[in-house]
Amino acid sequence: MRWLSVAAVGLAFAPMVAQAQALGCNIPDRIAVPRLKQPKRGEPVRNPAITGYLLAMSWSPQHCAEVRNPKDARDRFQCSGESGRFGWILHGLWPETDSAGYPQWCRPAKIVPQPVLRKHLCMTPSVQLLQHEWAKHGTCMSPHPAAYFRSAELLFRAVRFPDMKKLASKPQTAGSVRRAFASVNPGVTAPMIAVSADKQGWLDEVRFCLGPRMKPTKCQPFQSGAKDGRQIRVRATSPR
Repeated sequence: MRWLSVAAVGLAFAPMVAQAQALGCNIPDRIAVPRLKQPKRGEPVRNPAITGYLLAMSWSPQHCAEVRNPKDARDRFQCSGESGRFGWILHGLWPETDSAGYPQWCRPAKIVPQPVLRKHLCMTPSVQLLQHEWAKHGTCMSPHPAAYFRSAELLFRAVRFPDMKKLASKPQTAGSVRRAFASVNPGVTAPMIAVSADKQGWLDEVRFCLGPRMKPTKCQPFQSGAKDGRQIRVRATSPR
């Protein structure tokens, strides 16, 4: 399919496969059926021309440190430890345009088929998040959820990740986190990477800015996230 061939071109930025980020991920025999996702009231449908993409990756230990109950249905697979321990996970592959008005909710989305959910649950350990990403972002990029998630998987598995324990061992800045990622991903420079942190300065996401053929490119101002000098704290492992 053309969509997969375009995603494969993007792999040129990191020719070596990333180390596994889901340590011992075990998918249960039965997984939940996600709820249909629709735009919230007042959230517009937008379908401008796609001029690039964002590959958004979340630091799972930070997410799990913030949940009230790791055994609640919403977070159990990712945070309870029963199905494995997660490091970097894929939040999503997002279509972008030349302004902050990115494409979203481009067509009605049915429930993602169970085989597709199972295939990608160790990459994005929440069936509801997978459904959300397909409905909000994937429908703007492909008519088929399997093709959308396969493209996202190809790109995610091409990313190399720095030593997070080392980053957590001393104070960081958004700039130093960018440089740490750039140093282990050939062809990627710090301005191609966006860093996101919560209000307390804990690292929660890293995003790679990609051009129209899914090759890394310099982030636009509205994509760039935290400023280089912002102090960043990194949680080494899940507290649970």
